[in-house]
Amino acid sequence: MHTQTYTAAVYGLSCTKITVELHIAQGWPGVTIVGLPDTTIRESKERVRTAWKNISIPFPYEKRITINLAPANVKKIGSGFDLPIFFALLLSYYKKTYKKTLLIGELTLDGRVQGVNGVLPVVDFAKKNGFTQVIVPDQNKQEASLVEGIDIYPIKHVNDLITFIENQEELTPYTYKDVIKKQKTIYSCDFSDIKGHAFAKRALEIAATGGHNILLHGPPGSGKTLLAKSLISILPPLNKKEAVEVTKIYSVSRSESTMHSLQQKRPFRSPHHTASSTSIIGGGSTPLPGEVSLSHRGVLFLDEFPEFERVVTESLRQPLEDHTVTITRAQGSATYPASFIFVASMNPCPCGYANDEKITCTCSPVEVLRYTKKISGPILDRIDLHIEVPRIPIDELEKDAVIETSSYVQQRVLEARDVQKTRLNGIKLNSEMNNKELKQFCVLTKEAKRLLKQAAETYVLSTRSYYKIIKVARTIADLSADEMIDTAHVAEALQYRMHYRT
Repeated sequence: MHTQTYTAAVYGLSCTKITVELHIAQGWPGVTIVGLPDTTIRESKERVRTAWKNISIPFPYEKRITINLAPANVKKIGSGFDLPIFFALLLSYYKKTYKKTLLIGELTLDGRVQGVNGVLPVVDFAKKNGFTQVIVPDQNKQEASLVEGIDIYPIKHVNDLITFIENQEELTPYTYKDVIKKQKTIYSCDFSDIKGHAFAKRALEIAATGGHNILLHGPPGSGKTLLAKSLISILPPLNKKEAVEVTKIYSVSRSESTMHSLQQKRPFRSPHHTASSTSIIGGGSTPLPGEVSLSHRGVLFLDEFPEFERVVTESLRQPLEDHTVTITRAQGSATYPASFIFVASMNPCPCGYANDEKITCTCSPVEVLRYTKKISGPILDRIDLHIEVPRIPIDELEKDAVIETSSYVQQRVLEARDVQKTRLNGIKLNSEMNNKELKQFCVLTKEAKRLLKQAAETYVLSTRSYYKIIKVARTIADLSADEMIDTAHVAEALQYRMHYRT
């Protein structure tokens, strides 16, 4: 007797169709799983055998059962193969076939169906490859419903599979219409909580509008961390397309706190400076997303930037430039998106008080130079805005002045981003423009060109820096609702570009 069901193997965000072939024959009783399964899958025969005791159908103990996971040259990893194996056994009993149905899920010993990682990429793969219905764990139903045009059947127990086979009409495909809730998000840091720092706030508004990277430098306690944390509060809410992208990444991340939830807020990731390059970029024997991918469509904040290991800071080169990260292992390569706003903060020296008017710096020139040299020129060159955050006088902190709220600033960001959507077909921000788009959409006046050329020659700007200044000027012009880039826009962009060196 031969039956087969279908599932998918997830590697990165890519999926491979897996056919679960079941053959039952006379012979020495036992269950064998072949097809390059990992230890988790080899153990699934015990979970399936024990879970089978919770239904009224006899298990074929006295026969030889062979389960093949085809294609055999693809490594299969994870517990999501329990459900398709169980389903294949049921189909052998009912003598039925389901060629357009794909399954994924883990079984407990009492027959309950547990949630697994990677459901959203699997459902998206199923739709693109001609499947009409997917059976998923009930815990994964909301993320699975993000994919439209395919029937989602969430189940809680293996008895629901019997209902599916015997009378599918009793089951209603799950739909979650209110996927992205239009509700006001409350953030821990708001622009109205920050007194002073008008220059830095303006830079953050520009960064949020065009997706530009930003470096905040200044003495300890000047407000760098608070400013960085407030950036997320002025970013526009995720739209559905962005929510799907972010949820896919978290779906495969194996993080217990997020594996079954919809990501409806822009991520804000702030790893400690002891983080390894693998945790930042991603990796492992089976490549998992790192912080640069988990912050996709959000903010990656590295506080005390020079304290990170050199290998960590240098590994940021590719994601900052290409907005993707590719992790290569012997089994293959996994590519994750990494389009985020990078925010870094640093002190001017080890003690933090170089050039401070109130406190004398205790560092020697050699110590200051060694500290600042921890951040290489190529990394600084990839950061669009370099902002000094000075100490705020106590008198200004005690003023009861009215300060703009984040929601008010966010509205300006939304309006400027709408201009970018119209210009770039809604798929890019100004910081992501290529050279062809730069030439087409970043038209400078003669005076602006002259100013930019003079600055490039005076400060010996690299080609990358030259184009980044134009992109920032384009964002500033969008905030002013100006079609052409004028002298004032270039001048403002230039003052954000001067690298900080003591």
